[in-house]
Amino acid sequence: MIGRTLVLAALAALGGCAYPYTPHGLPPANQAAPVAATVAESRAPVTILISIDGFRPDYLDRGVSPNLARLAATGVSAPMRPSFPSKTFPNHWTLVTGLRPDRHGITANNMEDPARPGEKFTMATDDPFWWNTAEPIWVTAQKAGIRAASMFWPGSSVAWGGVRAAEWPNTVTGGVRPDDWQQFTQVMPGENRVNAVIDWLRRPPATRPGFITLYFDTVDTAGHQFGPASPEVTAAVGEVDRWIGDLTAGLAALGQPANLVIVADHGMAPTSSDRVIALDKLISPDDARIVEAGPYASFVPAPGRDAAVAAALLKPHPHLTCWRKAEIPARFHYGSNVRVPPYLCLADDGWTTMKTAPATPFTRGEHGYDNDLADMRALFIANGPAFAAGRKLPVFDNVDIAPLLRDLLGLPAGTGLDGTDAPFRAVLNKKQAKG
Repeated sequence: MIGRTLVLAALAALGGCAYPYTPHGLPPANQAAPVAATVAESRAPVTILISIDGFRPDYLDRGVSPNLARLAATGVSAPMRPSFPSKTFPNHWTLVTGLRPDRHGITANNMEDPARPGEKFTMATDDPFWWNTAEPIWVTAQKAGIRAASMFWPGSSVAWGGVRAAEWPNTVTGGVRPDDWQQFTQVMPGENRVNAVIDWLRRPPATRPGFITLYFDTVDTAGHQFGPASPEVTAAVGEVDRWIGDLTAGLAALGQPANLVIVADHGMAPTSSDRVIALDKLISPDDARIVEAGPYASFVPAPGRDAAVAAALLKPHPHLTCWRKAEIPARFHYGSNVRVPPYLCLADDGWTTMKTAPATPFTRGEHGYDNDLADMRALFIANGPAFAAGRKLPVFDNVDIAPLLRDLLGLPAGTGLDGTDAPFRAVLNKKQAKG
């Protein structure tokens, strides 16, 4: 009888409804009502920020994500507007800093900086120089005495605030990383990522993290390869949902209350070789260097060729609009940072730019478009003791996620942020955040 009592006690995990442990988090068929019990070990809620890269909100309608659907139904959900450009690294850094890309400095997946001529930032860059402008939430949390752990997140392997030596072995002096972190590798299965999070939470209180990030790339990868409407994306949605179920079941088995904030960085739009704008037909390679191509393209004029570039780009083009960086529409909040190239061209939804016309036909998915398009909307689900149940919010900007995380962690409101916790005030119980 004592053993059964302890098992039941461990099932009150997410602060509301908790089901007996079953594979992938779903309640057994004969369990109609949640189990109510008193938690045997007093554990403060942990805040877990989960990114499912490239997950559009309407993917929930495919009928293959019962765990995410349950968390949405018993928590808070909304479509979320990404920041421009609707790319992976700029938006992941926005989610943890509360600043738009133009202010936090990660302005693109691939970028240059006048202070580092000849260098280029890529998604493998961990030199703190590129990241140091804006403090991520795990650094803020650790300064407040909250242990942080990262099971992948763009930028989490960076020694934030540090300085990297120019000469080999490029030693980094100073800087802060999460207390626990993993170097990203795409081949690590989702099950392993979830198991790492649960293992961290098995620790004694002194070394147990109070804030964790978790990242899944499967849905985005399938979306790029096959397009958002593909059966492969549907299968990837189901796979990630099973991992979310494993996470919630693992939390239940530990008796660990958790405030889950599940987000995506952007959506995905269908595109094909029939909707390609060949940039070599638009402008001579002798006049400008292409920094980035895709749903948007950016250019640096060759010396003395600015007038030729302006004449080529700033006239009307089918399915493409170009601006000088100073003339990018204000609603994008983009163009003042030195890392934004002098010219930017944005394709219509579903169209894409390439340096030359494609040699073979393709059908796939892309993101990076106008961040207010429905195709670019991102997932948001929040569930746990700090959140009301069964609430749907109108669309909000993803700069508001970092202020929400501050509330959940009991941190003071940040100063000078682009976001606010205003969208969540009616659905948030701050007293139930840190416990």
